[in-house]
Amino acid sequence: MQTNKRKRRRPPAGCCDDLAGLLSPRLFKALGDPSRVGLLARLALADEPQTVSEVADGAERDISVVSRHLAILRDAGIIECTRRGKEVRCTVRAGTLARTLRALADALEACCPSDGAAPAARDRGRKRGAHEPK
Repeated sequence: MQTNKRKRRRPPAGCCDDLAGLLSPRLFKALGDPSRVGLLARLALADEPQTVSEVADGAERDISVVSRHLAILRDAGIIECTRRGKEVRCTVRAGTLARTLRALADALEACCPSDGAAPAARDRGRKRGAHEPK
């Protein structure tokens, strides 16, 4: 009796260590809720830090719900909140979020072959500028 098992190619030792460290459940929980993504988009489009009340005004949600959503985004490091007296002003940590997502994408590409190509073949293709679809 013969089984048809394909051998799975293992990534080089230490290759996925970065990936494991970047796969933060807290980040994915924060970005995994459509309401939080909407609030994040509102904050990103604002010209200046917004108070919780300002964020809640157009969110069609109670201020307490918006406050909890913002706390989850803050705890994930996606936004920064600063207290000034009774007001709490929030702003997106765009640079930090972009660097985190970029590092995650780089770690995924390094660890997981895409389109069936081995990592070394993908790297050679990038050097030639052949990373664009044909």
